[in-house]
Amino acid sequence: MDYYALTPDVIIDAMMSIDLHVDSGLMALNSYENRVYRFKSEQEGAFVAKFYRPGRWSQAQIQEEHDFLFALAKGKVRVALPLVREQQSVFSFNGIWFAVWPAVAARQFETDNLDQLAALGEQLGRLHNVGEQFSLVARASQSVSDKLAVAREVLMTKAAIPAKLKDAFFTQLDALIARTCDLYVVNNTITLHGDCHASNILWQDGPYLLDFDDCAQGPAVQDMWLMLSGSRQEQLLQLDTLLDGYEQEREFDRRELALIEPLRAIRIINYMAWLTARWLDPAFPANFPWFNTPDYWQQQLGVLQEQLQQLNAPPLSLTSWG
Repeated sequence: MDYYALTPDVIIDAMMSIDLHVDSGLMALNSYENRVYRFKSEQEGAFVAKFYRPGRWSQAQIQEEHDFLFALAKGKVRVALPLVREQQSVFSFNGIWFAVWPAVAARQFETDNLDQLAALGEQLGRLHNVGEQFSLVARASQSVSDKLAVAREVLMTKAAIPAKLKDAFFTQLDALIARTCDLYVVNNTITLHGDCHASNILWQDGPYLLDFDDCAQGPAVQDMWLMLSGSRQEQLLQLDTLLDGYEQEREFDRRELALIEPLRAIRIINYMAWLTARWLDPAFPANFPWFNTPDYWQQQLGVLQEQLQQLNAPPLSLTSWG
């Protein structure tokens, strides 16, 4: 089936294939990598269905994501668990893998609320306690240098970078990649959420962690740094608050603070490459109209230059904080 032809009738048929009836409220949610829909069943309540983009994850890799969620729930981490039918949580309809979750009735996580940040830190500590014991086998790890080489190739071959900018852009990109690889030295990896930002967290008397689609092996700080924003002093306060909660559950290796700016560089590069690689998907030009224009690439050249400066600056440190 064409992934771009997930019409309401197809979605309803897919739900009926697992004996789940769509009675009202079928609505597409903001998701670009996968297709996600919310609906109501009169008998069983509100649900969210996710149709996985073909070719991105295998059934085994999706199942590993779900198995991690079940392990997290046993470890008292607040996560939404996928629906199970006949001992299965990964389903297929017309060649597309999908899964269904009960909808969480909650409000958006507030990144500027220190009480919520501390509670998130505690949940991340619990998550990482489980992640330390849970190995991802189906999702083979790839080195940062290999990932960034793939991203560079996508940008070189598919991005509409103006000819007059191309040499300067790739000179700066190569310098940033080289410096990032030099600085990204990881002493210990665990299984992580992998994409822990505010849009993947809800609040209902505590944080709920959602969307483990990008769960991966990595350093603990990878699940924290996206919560930091604003001035250096503001980031130190946010970090200190997160760690107050985190270290109620497990110790945090302060050496990992030096990985924050390399992780930011990795995200910047991969985000550009992701948008480039997905540009033929009709959802992307519609939702990112500012991308792939001459002005965008001029701005990104400045972003690369600024990030290289950040890599050469002293990393965040809590030794003189508080």
